[in-house]
Amino acid sequence: MMVQDHSSPKPSKPLFMKHKVSRYSETKNLDFSTWVSENSVKLFVVSLLTISVAALFYLRTSSVPTTLLCFQNSHQSQPQKPKLPKLDLDSVQPIVDKSSPFSSFHSEQWIIVSVSDYPSGPLQSLVRLKGWQVLAIGNSRTPKDWNLKGAIYLSLEQQASLGFRVTDFLPYDSYVRKSVGYLFAIQHGAKRIFDADDRGEVIAGDLGKHFDLELDGAAAKQQRILQYSLEIENKTVVNPYIHFGQRSVWPRGLPLESVGFVNHEEFYTEVSGGRQYIQQGISNGLPDVDSVFYSTRKVGSEALDIIFDEHAPKVALPQSLMVPINSFNTLFHYNAFWSLMLPVSVSTMASDVLRGYWAQRLLWEIGGFVVVYPPSVHRDDKVEAYPFSEEKDLHVNVGRLIKFLVSWRSEKQGLYEKILELSHTMALEGFWSENDVKFTAAWLHDLAAVGYQQPRLMAVQLDLQKATVQHGDKKEFVPRKLPSVHLGVEESGTVNYEIGNLIRWRKNFGNVVLIMFVAGPVQQTALEWRLLYGRVFKTVVILSTQADADLAVEQGQLDQVYKYLPRILERFNSMEGFLFLQDNTVLNYWNLLQADKSKLWIANKVPTSRNMINGKDSSWFVKQAELVKKVVSTMPVHLQVNYKESGPTDQSIALCGSEVFYVPRRFVQDFVDLVDLVGDLDIHQKIAVPMFFMAMDLPQNFDTLLNKMVYKTGASSTNSLKLYSAQVPAVHPLAVSTESEFIKLIRLMAAGDPLLMELV
Repeated sequence: MMVQDHSSPKPSKPLFMKHKVSRYSETKNLDFSTWVSENSVKLFVVSLLTISVAALFYLRTSSVPTTLLCFQNSHQSQPQKPKLPKLDLDSVQPIVDKSSPFSSFHSEQWIIVSVSDYPSGPLQSLVRLKGWQVLAIGNSRTPKDWNLKGAIYLSLEQQASLGFRVTDFLPYDSYVRKSVGYLFAIQHGAKRIFDADDRGEVIAGDLGKHFDLELDGAAAKQQRILQYSLEIENKTVVNPYIHFGQRSVWPRGLPLESVGFVNHEEFYTEVSGGRQYIQQGISNGLPDVDSVFYSTRKVGSEALDIIFDEHAPKVALPQSLMVPINSFNTLFHYNAFWSLMLPVSVSTMASDVLRGYWAQRLLWEIGGFVVVYPPSVHRDDKVEAYPFSEEKDLHVNVGRLIKFLVSWRSEKQGLYEKILELSHTMALEGFWSENDVKFTAAWLHDLAAVGYQQPRLMAVQLDLQKATVQHGDKKEFVPRKLPSVHLGVEESGTVNYEIGNLIRWRKNFGNVVLIMFVAGPVQQTALEWRLLYGRVFKTVVILSTQADADLAVEQGQLDQVYKYLPRILERFNSMEGFLFLQDNTVLNYWNLLQADKSKLWIANKVPTSRNMINGKDSSWFVKQAELVKKVVSTMPVHLQVNYKESGPTDQSIALCGSEVFYVPRRFVQDFVDLVDLVGDLDIHQKIAVPMFFMAMDLPQNFDTLLNKMVYKTGASSTNSLKLYSAQVPAVHPLAVSTESEFIKLIRLMAAGDPLLMELV
């Protein structure tokens, strides 16, 4: 964004400045022009003819009676809520493979891949795995002459001939067509399905060395598996890469607000084996990372080659705790085959992740759980850009989805009924569309048609109070700290100190909500701001002039942004306080530890110039003073007394650069009440905020730390990075509107938080 130039500051003026007002007004001339088209009649005739031709074509090709045209509503119908389909499994007719050349073939172990190009080297290696049958699923981009000896290939035409209901919902050019492959494998005797892609090569050429293929024997059920603990309050998702030695890497599907949690588990517990129905493997080389990681961690065109700890023990997820699951290195056992369905209404890179979270919640209903295993495949990085647009459903919704799933409860008596109910509820909540509800019903009917037997339900005890883990039940494991060579540097021993700092900052601000107004292009910077500050604060709420649902950006107007804060604060009623920040101001959070979070923070004593509100004349200030006087007269006694004791008279108003301020929990209700008193009055942000602060408390009681910030009113936005200092609590102005500028800023901020270098 562009920062307006201001005149040089006067050292003797405080930021809370009493502005004398005089009464005069200026007149403005408004010039309106009109335009009347000379061809309006012709355009009307042409439009009428076009509509008539289209209507005639519609009637000739449609079975809709012509009389319907006379009864069209003049208004657009309102969108209806997704309907819950009915399951009629008893009347489902078996689907038997009679059309494919493999109708008599049976195998218990299948590898399912989607193919869009000729067979790759890793895919040819998968075909050579003993005891496993590779099934390749084609799409509209697959070469017509695709062939690989030892693999079964299903073209679009062959998929359509199998008679599965789900094919009606599948896009032609997507890997989600693997859903046909899953059904085909189940139909042909599958007991285990390895969900893979054609880029992963199994390490040592043996899946049995990496996963638990047998779950029914006594040995399998007697083994003890390390398990994450639930000691941390409200913890719902984990980054498994930390456990396997790479704490600076995060998987696709991990909420960005969780990226900053880089400390390992204080302790683990244990669980008996035999019910790890979904087994997620780690990938060396190019692991499953999102576009944010991929686009910010690569050094030029150098391929990523990340190595995880192969000696770290596998680790299980208890009920109420989730982990991202993908579709290219995951083993599904028979009892979890119902969970293989890939959603069709969400973006491509979100489909398998949303499936994974959906599946984990339902897995608890049958007593199953997910286990994450050490590296089992190696995937080469083809140095291809990851499109953010394909992941939009992840970054926007995944955090909310996890919280929803953990709290979801069902009274249904059968697994399939619970599955359909959850899919329907997720559509109502906006996580996917009604098309996926219908797709779920088709999937369940197809499962019944191919002879799949649904598992029995088990009691779920999610609402019981978590028992305290006894000392004897605690299991210790300290993950290795493998070199982060993907960052272009080797980590030194100072990393422990740096991570310790990050933990301290998170502990201090972990219950503080950051509300940020972004005046610049949110498409360029919204995710970057969340990634930067989300490591430290409870959450980052972003406001901008235009809302953007894909980026979870809410609408607000900067001149009166305070009016949008109460509705946000209602969502976080257990927070310790909220911090407001404008995107032309950079917050050095490491210098805020000494600030008192029980007090108000604002830069009320930073020298500044008189022209704080650009383009406003004296008559405007007169009107603002009148509005302030009106609000003050309606304040309850405790707020009015504070305000009048602070000093402003009826002929003066306080101005304040309100680019950054903090309100603790104990003053939040006063803040909300003051906003309500303003109502529809047009009071500017830089006048309303200081009025609120002087009403809530006396200035001498404010915390003074923000008064040490760098505040330059005459600085040019093009050279604003030169103002930056890591030794102050905040810097203003500092404009960041592009990714390259953001990277430059991060490198400067790394002087105070060296771990930030992992973001560039």
